Amino acid sequence: MTEIRTETVPLVDGSELRLTIADPDGPVRGGVVVLHEARGVTDSVRGLVSGIAGDGWLTVAPHLYHRDGADEMGAETDDAQVADQVGRLDYEQVMSDCDTAFGWLAEHDVPSDRMGVLGFDLGGTVALLVAANRTLGAAVTVAGGGIEKAPAGTVPALVDAAPELTCPWLGIYSESTDPAAVDKLREAAAGSGVATNLIVYPSTGYRFDDDQESAADAWQRVLNWFDSHLR
Repeated sequence: MTEIRTETVPLVDGSELRLTIADPDGPVRGGVVVLHEARGVTDSVRGLVSGIAGDGWLTVAPHLYHRDGADEMGAETDDAQVADQVGRLDYEQVMSDCDTAFGWLAEHDVPSDRMGVLGFDLGGTVALLVAANRTLGAAVTVAGGGIEKAPAGTVPALVDAAPELTCPWLGIYSESTDPAAVDKLREAAAGSGVATNLIVYPSTGYRFDDDQESAADAWQRVLNWFDSHLR
């Protein structure tokens, strides 16, 4: 897999944003911001960063918990602690950190129409919100929570944000997600006027690190989405 590294970017509020980065081995086709799951920048997230870079994209994952010093919570961290960490996120700070990651790509000569965003779980929620509030080339949400109800106090519900999508958006969910909520999100996204698609997979097969046929299909859909829209 493509090697990854970490860089630190100073921010105007005095904090520092860590970025996990992977460079493609060949020519840079564009750039993708990977937004981490609720447990932070885990090995699975690093695998995503490396895998996306392996397809030719300069890839960067901002550590959204950097203000709390909780880049990654281990497997032993209980769900209540994870939920508390998510609940402390400030929407404007998260969007600012995403802007820093996109700015990093711009500094490395990636134009906005060749920038994409991919997020899983918490990051999937943020990916849709970014795609509804920023100008970029394509977005992918995997299992993003908060479809009908805001996942944290300052974060909008996805059905409220989806009609404002500014770029092609792909949603990937499992069949364990409330079908009615998924249908509402699909309809809301379609109202944006940009290309959208929402795929539902078996509950155990849509995670990219699962050894399932549907996991391989989901991963290929992600690569195809960026290949089709980041031009």
